[in-house]
Amino acid sequence: MSSLKGSDLNTSRRSFLKEAGAAVVGLSCGLPVLGASVRAVAQETSSVPKSVKQWAMVVDVKKCQQEPVRHAVVEACDRAHNIPHIPDPADEVKWVWTEEYEHVFPDQVHHHMSETERVAPVLVMCNNCTDPPCVKVCPTQATWKRESDGIVMIDMHRCIGCRYCMAACPYESRSFNWRDPRPYIETDADGKYYSDYPTRMRGVVEKCDFCVERLRDGRLPACVEAAAGVEGGAGALTFGDVTDPNSDVSRLIRDRETIVRRPELGTGPNVYYIV
Repeated sequence: MSSLKGSDLNTSRRSFLKEAGAAVVGLSCGLPVLGASVRAVAQETSSVPKSVKQWAMVVDVKKCQQEPVRHAVVEACDRAHNIPHIPDPADEVKWVWTEEYEHVFPDQVHHHMSETERVAPVLVMCNNCTDPPCVKVCPTQATWKRESDGIVMIDMHRCIGCRYCMAACPYESRSFNWRDPRPYIETDADGKYYSDYPTRMRGVVEKCDFCVERLRDGRLPACVEAAAGVEGGAGALTFGDVTDPNSDVSRLIRDRETIVRRPELGTGPNVYYIV
């Protein structure tokens, strides 16, 4: 989290709204202009610096089609990051969730594919892209890419809720807090949160960040540990540095048939799928 103080945050918000108020109003009225600007940014030569190393995730699609594995993964992520369980789907906050195969990989679907294959469940999350378009459009630099390990971060203190990053993300990997999420966070028998991960507020964007708080302590992401702890879940999720040719993720990408989501966009997703 940023050390930005409340007074500084208010100044930052006022400055931005004064200089870019018209753009924000335009966003509330519709997205055609923003969509055009996002496409233009995507076509530019990347201004996002290369990272020293790059964390990546490999998802074994077939192993993750087991409901107990998917449930364990989502539950572990939700508890580790105090993700709210809001009943209204329109207000839902998601870091790791399930989508149908045909939505995740539309370029892999053809008319001879069976209905079972088309609707098969696939775990999805933020791709923490090598060249993330969300970073390029953020007006306050609330979202940025860490040069040390390539993870795309969000500074909740700088986020002004304009949702430019959500419009720019081609994977729909970000959630917006339309309401105060804290009343919807699961608690233990004593009414305490399961994790000390900072809770968010209404009006900010959030997403998967590969469990940076656990990586800092030399631990694997919560989802990886949870999948491995379920019968049949060993190897469902594999995490590591893709720039290291001897890492488990590099080995899997090299030795197994893997695909990424919408590679034609040039974002360089760092979540790979074994199909």
